[in-house]
Parts: sequence; C-alpha cells; structure tokens
Amino acid sequence: MNKFDRRKERYTIMKEFTYTVTDPLGVHARPAGILVKEAVKFTSDITIEKDGKSADAKRIFGLMGLGVKQGHTITVRADGADEDAAIAAMQALIKENM
Repeated sequence: MNKFDRRKERYTIMKEFTYTVTDPLGVHARPAGILVKEAVKFTSDITIEKDGKSADAKRIFGLMGLGVKQGHTITVRADGADEDAAIAAMQALIKENM
C-alpha cells in the first residue's frame, strides 16, 4: 500500500460529530478555554471546523479565530489512537457548555 492509500485509510476511520451552538455568546473565551483544557488530555488530533475553516482544538486562539456564534454549526473531528474517547469527551463537553 502506498503512502496515499494509507492516508486515505486513516481518514476513513476518523471520528466526528456536528453540533449547532446554542450559547447566546457563541464560543467566547470561557468555553474555548474549557475545550482546550479537555482536548489536551488526548493524543489524538482534534479539530473544530466552521464554514470550511478549521482550528486545532488544543489552541485557544485558533478556536477564537473561527468566530463561532449562536446558531452556527461546527464539526468536531478526532483522529488518533484515543479518538473514540476524545470524541466522546468533546461531544459531552460541547453539549454541556455550548
């Protein structure tokens, strides 16, 4: 299997979920900080995407730069050894705090 095929296979097992933000203030400093604090617990790459732009969930300025407001839909992806645990934790955290 060549490198491209391995990358393609890797991406097909990536975990993800979508969520529409309900917090009236969107993703501001407090929830972004909470997300980062949770994301750094995992070795998997965790990204959050909105309108084609994505940010590393382990970097607060990247999250803030997405400009997520109430009513916006985000996609959260986890890819790595602990992606199942990472996506479950991020989904629970986001539903509780956003």
